[in-house]
Order: sequence, then C-alpha cells, then structure tokens
Amino acid sequence: MKLVIVSGHSGSGKSVALHTLEDLGYYCIDNLPAGLLSALALELKLAPNPVETAAVGIDARNLPQALQQFNDILEQIKIQGVEPEIVFLTCDTDTLIKRFSETRRRHPLSNDQVSLAEAIELEKTLLEPIARRADLFIDTSKTTIHQLRGWLLQRVDRRQENRLSLSFQSFGYKHGVPHHADFVFDVRCLPNPHWLPDLRPLTGRDPGVINYLEGEILVKKMFQELCNFLDRWIPAFEEDNRSYLTIAIGCTGGRHRSVYLAERLAHYFEDRYPSVTIRHRELS
Repeated sequence: MKLVIVSGHSGSGKSVALHTLEDLGYYCIDNLPAGLLSALALELKLAPNPVETAAVGIDARNLPQALQQFNDILEQIKIQGVEPEIVFLTCDTDTLIKRFSETRRRHPLSNDQVSLAEAIELEKTLLEPIARRADLFIDTSKTTIHQLRGWLLQRVDRRQENRLSLSFQSFGYKHGVPHHADFVFDVRCLPNPHWLPDLRPLTGRDPGVINYLEGEILVKKMFQELCNFLDRWIPAFEEDNRSYLTIAIGCTGGRHRSVYLAERLAHYFEDRYPSVTIRHRELS
C-alpha cells in the first residue's frame, strides 16, 4: 500500500494537496490524529478490498506529545509493512501572514493571547519532528493552486515505486535561495544574456538565449562538469533509498542562465530516470 502523509504549515496548501490526491483516486483523510496513523494503516491494509493508495493530513492541531512521538509512529508503520512517503508543504512567513489576512481565516493556533506571527512560529516548532522526516518539501510561497496540483501529479503520483524522482529547479539569487534543495549550484559566473538588449526580455527556453549560451565555452564547461558531478552522486542517493532529489540552479534573476541549464540537465537525465521534472521559480 502506498501511504502519503501530507503535512506542513497552515495556509501552505495542505487542503489543496489532499484534494488533488483524492481526485487522483487516493483514499484521503484530513486532520488525522498522529497516534491513530498505525491503526489506520493496518485497517486499510487488511480490509477485504485492500486500499492501494491512501493519503492522510497531519497538522499542528494534534496533541503535542503525539507529534513528538512521530518517529516511533513511523517505525511502527514500517513494521506493519507500509512504507510511507511524507510530503511537507512550506511557505515563508510574510506570505502566510498575507494569505490569512486576505482570506480573513483564523490560524488554528492563534487566539487573543497569541498573534498570527507567533502562531506561525509555534506551528513550525510543533511540526519539526515531521519536517525532519520529510521525503519531499514543496515551497508554495510563489506557487499557485494550479501549479501545486501539477507539481503533486508529476512528483508524487507519477513517481514509480522504488525509483528516484529528480527535480531540476531554476531560481534567481536576488529573490532568495530555495530552502529545501538537496544541491544548489551557482551559475552567476557565466556570461549573462541580460546585458544584451535583444535577449533581455527572453528566457533560457527561447532559441536566441539558447544559441547565445551554447556558443560560450564557460557554459559548455559548466554543463559538462555538473553532469559529471551528478552522474557520480545521484546513484549514491538512489542506493540510499531516497525517493526525491531536488537540484537547484541559480543565476542573478532566474530567467536566463539557470533556466537554460536546468532544462539541459533535466533532458540529460530523463532517459535514465522515469520521473524527471522541471520548475522555473521566477518564470511561474
């Protein structure tokens, strides 16, 4: 049985994630007490018509002691023959505050004595035991509902069992470094198409930028050495039974060099790995 545990910060899109998985045919339960996870997994597995794919939402509304015992709960599930995948949704504090302010929703941990900002920080502390065991982090700070749905479809539902899911992400350093990437490569040393007026409004997916970068020796060397490095180390992560690996490529604005290299690297590895995705954070 495939069991996906969806957790993360309130306002980061957990409900959207669960609804997406439900639409894909997963048996879904929201706000499950963590202490009941083992009993649920056993019941679903031993049912007359066993459930093959299930997803549960676990959030900070749990009893604190249950969250603190999350490691023990996971080990108990594994003894039952269920191998869970944990998807943890994150979002920066400013965006969370804006979302709650716009929707007029109350944060589940806020009250007359606890402000919204304090509730957000408290929630991060409470969910730390789950975050530490997460297989996949999804930062929704700059992600729409439709993008999140597509991301879950590509990375979770289409991932083949016991095979590594690779994600290549481009980003701009001036907008911040992705928090949960496994590898981060800085390509700001490469020639920058931004300084050519004809190429500035384009992106690393456009033929003009591609032709320019492919004509630069430094770009060719960077691409080849990134391939050599990843060829050496991706199999090591796969042998360690990792389910997800995220490789982030950053340039200044996240529109030209990083986009080009993320695209090329994804195409380079897609023949060997069945689940390869591309995300361009600053183009979304």
